Amino acid sequence: MLKFWLRFLYTFEKKSSKLPILKLSNLGLKNADKLILNDVSLDIEAGESLAIIGASGCGKSSLLRILANLTTPSSGAAYYQKQNYTQINPTILRRKVGYCFQIPCLFGETVYDNLLFPFQVHSEKYNPQKVQKLFEQFELNPALENSSVTMLSGGEKQRIALIRSLLFLPEVLLLDEITSALDHENTLIVERVLENINAQGVSLVWVTHSLEQSQRIANRIITMKDGAITSEHKGARNASS
Repeated sequence: MLKFWLRFLYTFEKKSSKLPILKLSNLGLKNADKLILNDVSLDIEAGESLAIIGASGCGKSSLLRILANLTTPSSGAAYYQKQNYTQINPTILRRKVGYCFQIPCLFGETVYDNLLFPFQVHSEKYNPQKVQKLFEQFELNPALENSSVTMLSGGEKQRIALIRSLLFLPEVLLLDEITSALDHENTLIVERVLENINAQGVSLVWVTHSLEQSQRIANRIITMKDGAITSEHKGARNASS
């Protein structure tokens, strides 16, 4: 009898660990008469790195915006740990699910203004050591902290936006073409930092147009076409994850 219950508990825990952290169920999205997403269902597991690929206009970014609670679907539903997005306080959901735009959105006058903001949101004192550690990981000059945002290059803006998102780790980080403004060297730096973040248990959902990149960054890859998921396969990282 004891062996039976131990086996039952082990099986229950194993199944429970596979419950999706985010779930999309039969999503549809229309803009006027145009169908943008067509009956999309997707489970995102805790700790995985998922890449979404496909041609421009296939619905990748629209899907990500629904996951980020920035767009409301026309039909279907999005869930965080079995709870419908509509039942969750948006502020709480934003802390659980982070989002990085393709075009980085920096505000205020200086880089410091942007880095201070997450500490204010979490009611914590500014931690320069925490900031500098991320600057080192992204191989950015620490002096940029006091720079005007208008003086930054596109690649610097993107990495500052990423640092802002990583000062307080979400459970899921959504990444919309975040390396499109970076050269190959800095793209690899960003991928390496985010691989380490993923190793800490943060789920990553990448939108990328590059099949080559998706193989490097993901343990699961889905392909979209005309607003629907058309295929799914393992990424190269699956062997080591």
